[in-house]
Amino acid sequence: MSNFNNSTSSLTQTVLPEHLDLKTFLCVSSCVIFLYVNGVMIFTLRKKTVFQEASRYILFGHMLWVDTLNLVMSVVMFVCALCRIFIMKIVCLVLLVAATALYQASTLNLALMSLERYVAICFPLRHAQITTYGRTNMAIGVVWMISWIQSLSEIIIFYSIDTTNIAMNLFCSRTTFFRLQVYRTLDRAFTTIFFVSVCFVVIFTYASIASVAKSASCDKTSAKKANSTVLLHLIQLGLCAVSILVGVIQEVIYAYADYVTSMNVMYFCFVVFLIFPKCLSPLIYGLRDQAFSCLFEYYFTFGFKKKNSCNTEIHLASGG
Repeated sequence: MSNFNNSTSSLTQTVLPEHLDLKTFLCVSSCVIFLYVNGVMIFTLRKKTVFQEASRYILFGHMLWVDTLNLVMSVVMFVCALCRIFIMKIVCLVLLVAATALYQASTLNLALMSLERYVAICFPLRHAQITTYGRTNMAIGVVWMISWIQSLSEIIIFYSIDTTNIAMNLFCSRTTFFRLQVYRTLDRAFTTIFFVSVCFVVIFTYASIASVAKSASCDKTSAKKANSTVLLHLIQLGLCAVSILVGVIQEVIYAYADYVTSMNVMYFCFVVFLIFPKCLSPLIYGLRDQAFSCLFEYYFTFGFKKKNSCNTEIHLASGG
């Protein structure tokens, strides 16, 4: 998420050319559309008890909330940059540390979702016992505690150096706000630790599920679907890793390309690596689950799809 700030900054710190107006409209309108989709999904999760108690739906709901907050913050900061709104340092600090925590919580949630599928396939008889409602929410709480470590560290460092609160004549981004080398070192350290850890968990669960799928006693269909889900997590993690390189791409483009080319490349990176993964991932997850997608389509179409056809799928989902 910190890379979103840098990418948006590169698009808006200077005066935007007129030909970017359409691109800006398409970007913001796309985010608004997917915010509506996420809102309908969150509403759907609140309508059935099974969606509020089953661990996989709890984690899916957590991912929806995190990605929705990420999109809201993306749109708000993008509009603030376009409107040249001066942001107070304290407000900018809150936005940046919240963005960092959301970004890390989203990454760690991929590990939780992969572990849940691992337990469901590798330990089916103990799945309900291990992934209880209380334990799932406790795991989410631990994720948020870990996610805030870097943010709290940055707050402590910031207030130990600068306690002023004045207007900024710059776009609120990590590049313009956190200027000291200690912030960059801290960011690189946490980013490396998080991605190496989550990558290990996702690859481990993928290999374990693939191994179990070869056994005769395993439900082949469920194992194949679970492996596809974990593989999707791995792809999403790869997109997150690519987003880290946006800052590096920004520096290279600025050094060797002209202004128009730089703006086009940064806009491409902003949309492809930072916005659309957050937009499309919840939709893909939701539509892959038959029980959830059936009810989601009912609410999304304002009741035009028959609701009775969803009862069988939801009943099967309640069985874990």
